[in-house]
Amino acid sequence: MVAAADQVIAEGKRRRPDTPLVCASGISPSGPIHLGNLREIMVPHFVADELQRRGIECKHLLSWDDYDRLRKVPAGLPASFAEHIGRPLTAVPDPCGEHANWAEHFKSPFRTALAELGVDVVEISQTEMYRSGVYREQIIHAMRSRATIDGILGRYRTAKKTEVTDAEDGDEYSTGRDYYPYKPYCSACGRDTTTVTSFDEVSTEISYACVCGHADGFNLRQKDGGKLVWKADWPMRWAFEGVTFEAAGVDHSSPGSSFTVGSQLVREVFDGQPPAYLGYSFVGISGSAKMSGSAGGAPTPDDALRILEAPLLRWVYARRKPNQAITIAFDQEVNRLYDEWDAVGRRVADGTAEPVEQAVRARSVATATRALPSTERVLPFRTLASVVDITTGDEEQTRRILRDFTADEPLGSLDQARPRLDRAYNWVTGHVAVEDRTQVRTEPDRERLEQLAPSEREAIKLLLDRLGEDWSVTGLTTLVYGVPKLQAQLPLDAPPTPELKAAQRALFSLLYTLLVGRDTGPRLPTLLLALGPDRIRTLLSGA
Repeated sequence: MVAAADQVIAEGKRRRPDTPLVCASGISPSGPIHLGNLREIMVPHFVADELQRRGIECKHLLSWDDYDRLRKVPAGLPASFAEHIGRPLTAVPDPCGEHANWAEHFKSPFRTALAELGVDVVEISQTEMYRSGVYREQIIHAMRSRATIDGILGRYRTAKKTEVTDAEDGDEYSTGRDYYPYKPYCSACGRDTTTVTSFDEVSTEISYACVCGHADGFNLRQKDGGKLVWKADWPMRWAFEGVTFEAAGVDHSSPGSSFTVGSQLVREVFDGQPPAYLGYSFVGISGSAKMSGSAGGAPTPDDALRILEAPLLRWVYARRKPNQAITIAFDQEVNRLYDEWDAVGRRVADGTAEPVEQAVRARSVATATRALPSTERVLPFRTLASVVDITTGDEEQTRRILRDFTADEPLGSLDQARPRLDRAYNWVTGHVAVEDRTQVRTEPDRERLEQLAPSEREAIKLLLDRLGEDWSVTGLTTLVYGVPKLQAQLPLDAPPTPELKAAQRALFSLLYTLLVGRDTGPRLPTLLLALGPDRIRTLLSGA
C-alpha cells in the first residue's frame, strides 16, 4: 500500500497542492454484504491508513448505492419479494421487519463488522443524495451532454451487449438520438422499468413511459425521481466528491470497462479527473472462484469475525497484493491460518521478521489512530479448539485444562484467553461436523482391551507408569512419543527413525481408539491433558 499511497499523493499534487485526499468505496446493499465486498472497503482503507500514518489528512468515503434497483431476490429470502424488483433498495421493505428498509437490513451488520475491524468511513447514501436534489445540476448537465456520453460509450460498444453486472444499469448501450443517461422511477409502480420519451434542454421537462402502462413527466430542476445510469453516475461522483483514489474489481478494470469509460466521461463531460486506481482480484471460498451475494451462502464479515480475530481478518486482506486472489476457508484450514499468524507474531517479537512482514502485521493489529483489541495470552488456536471440543465448552473444565497447559505461567482466568477462546468455540460448534467432534468414552472398551497384543499392553503400562512424572503438555508430548523408544530400549531423546515413527503412529491410533472410539482425534498430549490422569487410568484399565 506504500506505492498506492505515493500514487495518491502525486495525484493530489497534480490537481492542486492543497487538494484534499479522498479514497472512495462503493457497495450496493442489495443482499448480504460478503467477504468479497469487504475487499472493496479494505483496499482503500489500507491506502487511507497509510496516508494517515504519514500525518496526511485523508477521508475514506463509503458510498452506499442504495438507490439502485432491486435486481433479484437473494437465495434464502422469501420469493414474494420479487414483486419489488425494479424498485430502489430503500423503497423495498426490510425482510425481517427490524430495519427501515431492505438496504438498512444489509448495511447494519456490515457497519458493526467495520467498527470491529477498525475501519472508519464517511457514509453517503445515494438515495439521500439523489432525492435531496444535490445532483440536480449534474443530472441536467448529463442529459444535455447525452450525445457526447453516447459517443464515448460508442467507442467501446460491441455488436453483442456485455453481460450486465449487479452494479450496472443495463441501458448504457442504447444508441442513437433517443439515448438518455437517466432512468426515472415510475411514479405509479415505483420501478425503473421506464423509457424516457422526451427531454427539453431549455425547460428541463422530461417525459417517460413505463411498462406498467403509466406515462408521466416532471421538471428536472424541481423534482428528483430517478438516477443517472451507472457508467455516467460513477464518473459524475468522482468529480462531485473530488475522489483521488478508488479501487474496484477486475471486472471493472478491463478494456472498455466501467473505469475505462468513466475516465473519459469524467474528463469530457464532468470537467473532472479520474482517480488513482487499483483493480483488485476476487475473494473466494473453498470450492468457489468468486462470491455472490445473490447466490446465497457467501460468508459475510460478521461470519468471519465469529471465527477470526479482527487483526487476523485484517491480515488476510493486508498480506495479499490487490491483484492477488484471496481464498478463505472455514474448515481445518483455520488452524493453519492461525498458526501462520502466530508465527509471524513470534518473528516480529524476536526481530527476525522481514520488513514487509513487520509492516503488514503493524497494519493488521492497529490503524493510524488506534490499536485493535487482542487476546492477552496467545495460545494455539488448535489447542483451544481441541479443549473446547473435549469439554463441550464447559468453563470450569476448560479453565482446569488451560491452567495445566500453561503450567509454567498458569492462566489467571479464561478472559486472558479471549477473544480467541470464543472464536475457537464458535468454530467447533459451527463448522466442525457432529460426526467429527470428539466423543470421549464413558466406559472402557473392554473388548478391545482384552484383545491387546503383548507389545500394546506393554506400551500402555509404560504410559501409565510415567503418567504423573511431568503433567504438562511438554511432558506428555515427550511421553507419548517416547513410549515406543523405551520399548526399543532407546533413550527418550533418541532421534526418530522410520521404524520409530511407525511404532508411534500405531500407539497413537490405539490410544485414540481406547479413549475416543476412533483412530484419530485432537492432538494426543492435549487430549490426555484434558482428560486428566484419573480418567485416563479408568479408560485404559485392564491393559
